[in-house]
Amino acid sequence: MQKFFKVYGTAQPSRRQFLKSTSLASASLLAMPYLMRSQDAAKKINIAVIGAGGKGASDTDGVASENIVALCDVDGMRLNERLKKYPNAKGFKDYRKMLEEMGASIDAVTISTPDHHHGIATAMAMKMKKHVYTQKPLTQTVYEARVLGKIAAETKVVTQMGNQGSSEDGLRRAVEVIQGGVIGKVHELHVWSNRPVWPTQGIERPAGADPIPEGLDWDLWLGPAQSRPYKGSIPEADAGKTDKKGKPNKRNFYYAPFSWRGWTDFGTGALGDMACHTVNMPFRALKLGYPSIIECEEVKVLKAETYPRSARIRFEFPQREDMVPLKFYWYDGNPAYKDVEPFRPHPDITKEVLDMNDGRLPGSGCLLVGEKGKLFSPDDYGTKFYLKMNDEKEFLSGDKHEAGKNIPERLPRIHKAHYKEWLDAIRSNDPEMPYSKFKVAAYLTETILLGCIALRHGVKKPIEWDGPAAKARNADVSHLVRRACRKGWEIPT
Repeated sequence: MQKFFKVYGTAQPSRRQFLKSTSLASASLLAMPYLMRSQDAAKKINIAVIGAGGKGASDTDGVASENIVALCDVDGMRLNERLKKYPNAKGFKDYRKMLEEMGASIDAVTISTPDHHHGIATAMAMKMKKHVYTQKPLTQTVYEARVLGKIAAETKVVTQMGNQGSSEDGLRRAVEVIQGGVIGKVHELHVWSNRPVWPTQGIERPAGADPIPEGLDWDLWLGPAQSRPYKGSIPEADAGKTDKKGKPNKRNFYYAPFSWRGWTDFGTGALGDMACHTVNMPFRALKLGYPSIIECEEVKVLKAETYPRSARIRFEFPQREDMVPLKFYWYDGNPAYKDVEPFRPHPDITKEVLDMNDGRLPGSGCLLVGEKGKLFSPDDYGTKFYLKMNDEKEFLSGDKHEAGKNIPERLPRIHKAHYKEWLDAIRSNDPEMPYSKFKVAAYLTETILLGCIALRHGVKKPIEWDGPAAKARNADVSHLVRRACRKGWEIPT
């Protein structure tokens, strides 16, 4: 493959630069209120929405303090429902046409599509100098993450990825405590998830075709992915299950509107869906950067075109500034499965977590093992964390543990306002303000997506990774780093 872009615009960020980015150590940020630095603080921002239904609905409502000038969704019925709430917005099915027609009237864009559209829509908006809020994972491929980091550095627009835990006080405090040395040098990281909660992982592509639902533009939904027939509900999973309105449960469809996550053509599986949340805190705190080795150690029920029902993946990171070499283990799988027991850390590793939870392991969790103690976060977003030193028998809430009380606060607190942080940064014209700006979010996403590459490369086939060049030293995985897009859907660079 042609030599990759230099990382994120000019050169790979140094560990010092990366820490500066994750710490929000901007003198201007800390020196004065956000709005005082803007000449147009009272002016509302004109926002266009790409992906108006599903998560896009809450993302739209999250920025509804501004002017919603355009809504785009490939599902006409969903689009019409949302236009009722935002009657002053213009409706579109194709975001390429929306950006072309409405470009002069748009200041910023939110993107809440299926994963395979994230990179293209985001790149198009940034190339037009629009500020962008894009849902996690930021992209579907490593190549796209690299492209977005490069464009963000060039255009200097305000960016934010939708991993909302970034704005939680608990996550920021955990970063401070870990980097303050409370649990010592961290050599192991274990993160697990109860995903997938969709039925399409570990299945084969269905045969035949179903009628395309009224109002759905299936060709636009496919976008950059290769063509395939539309298929509707999954008979085995549906089996009489309906929502409160008597309609088939949206989670039990092969593709749209929800179960696309399990397909390698459209989603990133359980890992890509959740690790931008659950690995967010340790990625920052441990300055993880690029791994040197990634290996899919085990899977359960893996098929050619879908992610497995459960997986265990190992990432190895070399020494990083003051950080010792580290092994990170990812485990996923839904405990509700009757036919598959999901992978989880060994009970010896999680003994104290089990003790604090009546012998049960929470559905998701993040456990850091250091030379002096452990830190555990029991939720998807890093909103809470617990500490246990080596001479202690149980975890204690991080805000009460004596060991962390003398660690100073150095990260600003924004009172859980993820959308507000992005909007304030736009008004202040400060691309460095958002904690999950693409300088960090693209780096995080790219690292996580290496696990998806390892899954697809094969079990017990370790990949020796060259981060700056974005290629494997011991295998050709270029077809997994960058996909082949359909004509007319190429990502602009």
